Amino acid sequence: MSAPRRPRRSGAHVSLAIASWVALLAALVPLASVIAPGAWIAGVLVVSLAVLAAGFIARRATLPALVVSLIEAAVWVGLVTGIFLREAAIVFVVPTLHAFRLVPELIADAMQQIQTGVAPLPETTALAFCIVTAAGLIMIVVDHVVITARMPLAAAIALIAVSLIPSLAVPGPFDVIGFVVLAAAILFLLRAETGTRYQPPRAAPTAPGSTSAIAASIGLVAVLVAVAATPLLPTPPSRASWGPGGSTINASLDLGRDLRRPDPVTVLTLTTTGVGAPYLRAASLSSFNDDIWKPDFTATAPLGDGDGLGISDAGADIAVKKTTTKIHIEHLSARYLPVPYPATDVTGVGDGWLAMTSNRTIVSNGTTSTSGADYTVTTEVPEPTLEQIEASTAHSGDADTLGLQAVIPTIITEDARRVTAGTTTDYDALLALQNWFRGPDFQYSLSAPVQEGFDGSGVSAIASFLEAKSGYCVHFASAFAMMARVLGMSSRIVVGYLPGTPDTSGIVNGDSVVYTVSSTQLHAWPEVYFSGIGWVAFEPTKSLGAPTGFLPASAGGGDDVSPTDAPSATPTTAPSPSDRADPDGLRADDANTGDSAHAGVNLLPWALGAAGVVLLLLVPLLCGTLRRRRRDAAAHHGDTLAAWNSVRDAAIDLGIPVPVSESARVFGARLVRDHGAPEAETLRLVHAVEQAAYADAGGTRDGRAVVDAAAAVRTGLYLSVSGGARTRALLFPRSLLVRPGSVFARDGARDGASTPTR
Repeated sequence: MSAPRRPRRSGAHVSLAIASWVALLAALVPLASVIAPGAWIAGVLVVSLAVLAAGFIARRATLPALVVSLIEAAVWVGLVTGIFLREAAIVFVVPTLHAFRLVPELIADAMQQIQTGVAPLPETTALAFCIVTAAGLIMIVVDHVVITARMPLAAAIALIAVSLIPSLAVPGPFDVIGFVVLAAAILFLLRAETGTRYQPPRAAPTAPGSTSAIAASIGLVAVLVAVAATPLLPTPPSRASWGPGGSTINASLDLGRDLRRPDPVTVLTLTTTGVGAPYLRAASLSSFNDDIWKPDFTATAPLGDGDGLGISDAGADIAVKKTTTKIHIEHLSARYLPVPYPATDVTGVGDGWLAMTSNRTIVSNGTTSTSGADYTVTTEVPEPTLEQIEASTAHSGDADTLGLQAVIPTIITEDARRVTAGTTTDYDALLALQNWFRGPDFQYSLSAPVQEGFDGSGVSAIASFLEAKSGYCVHFASAFAMMARVLGMSSRIVVGYLPGTPDTSGIVNGDSVVYTVSSTQLHAWPEVYFSGIGWVAFEPTKSLGAPTGFLPASAGGGDDVSPTDAPSATPTTAPSPSDRADPDGLRADDANTGDSAHAGVNLLPWALGAAGVVLLLLVPLLCGTLRRRRRDAAAHHGDTLAAWNSVRDAAIDLGIPVPVSESARVFGARLVRDHGAPEAETLRLVHAVEQAAYADAGGTRDGRAVVDAAAAVRTGLYLSVSGGARTRALLFPRSLLVRPGSVFARDGARDGASTPTR
């Protein structure tokens, strides 16, 4: 006679719940480096602990797993409502429709703060709501996965993913302490879950704490490996546009997300000896391959005071205006240093900066925060006359040199040739393109590109932009540069900042005009190379900057410096953030005022959301159906146990106990006696299972008959229960999470019961 299994310890669920709670808190520790500690920590502790306590009490009352999860969800909703939405709730904890309407507003407010803030973010009601709500929801999921489904490894993977989110949002050095805390919490969770299982008595005693010692050894080795190996790995490039030092510069033309940020940040201030503030360039993009523009990175040399970037590229006959610009960085963390073009000397930057003399840009030899830096840039701006630039050429070679190996959409080439038809010089052709883009046919928009799906800079995005004639600076600049290359001219794209907004209050005291550059003035524009002059900037983006233009010698051309990177018309300041969102003063809501009163509510988002919820609810049904069909197919080809497993899964779904200690014959007899299974088909299936288990392997089996018998048994089981129980079993099959023979399958519908199987 075998020894009886040990009953579960009375405090098993307590230790498992505590381990789950500790693991969740350990996964949330990295949040403290992104959001300033505050009341949200207490909220996380209270809500998560209350959810776990509710689940523990419900399990002690031997309630089904679904009821346990519903009770936990009710506690979660009630506490979140009482903490954050009590003014829109009944008796403080029952949310009303108004409370549900406030939730999207809080989430949107929190997302805006995350996108536009600087880490560590100050605690706000919206951020605290999102963190506490998410912590409670994660606690419910972890509780179900660990305690109900007994899948602690799956919960550990999910918690590791949660802990990685803050470090992905704000990259930083490897957090050894956070890793150790999380690793210890996960090991504690695994050890607690193992201790709650039924185990036979040991034949011989083992050394005390040997299992814990092994687990601790494994954890120590993992920590040592991580600490030793992580510094050897390359640091991943951050694509976030808001970092610890404030704004940053993304040279990959992924500017749409940056420009759509609603709250501006002052990036820098400057004073200049020139007439008006200059454009500030950070990086140039000349290489066009595989449908993308790639930032230039050529040979560099250390930049030190007095080392200079070389003289101007302009010929001896071209007038050059020398200017000095002093820049103070307010909030910027980037590997590019904003400088006016063409810079010939940069002083005051300190160590760690490199000069790329080929394009006169300044980069760091690592991720260097420039916030608080002061430096001075000397520029020598070419001032050709209209006659000189018209006499110059911008043509430079074949398609390979221009990067046009890819297939160019017809609309790009046709529009380029149509707009420039009749021009006689390269400059006239480029001026025609600039005027066309800034004309009435095009519209500046930060939303249309996203809605139409062409938020990019490749040829396909350019083609979509030319069709829609609505976009922002990236689209205007990339379209202009690509069309210039189609016409055979050398072009590139520059990423930097528009001229700042002037503050003239100090002029009365004899002080210089201070220009303020905001994060909303991040910009992209094209440049074209003219022989004997150098790179000349154009401004095709409608409603922004100043269009490039040159005066003839008779009108004083070549005498005055322009406010842009290249000679241009009178200076203009960049529009405010509201102007960027709607530069022409036109709102889509005002376009048809006669119909606005009858427009009604747009039900499409609600319909799509409802359809998404329905599809999500149908996922378990689909998974269960696919698994059953796969097992029927296996049984049809001779795998009798697959058919038997499908019957056991149906029993688990209906809440019928499926203990591992029962033989197939005893289990089948119980299904016939207590749960409506047809006797003949059940006996046929049991006989097939016993034959597969004990008969010679060479015997033949009728797979079709086995499949039909299993289907008949399943049908009988479903027909023996009420319609509601049948629907729940089909829509939410418990067998996807509960394994046959586990404690929950053994107890049937009474999930969490502690009575051992006899």
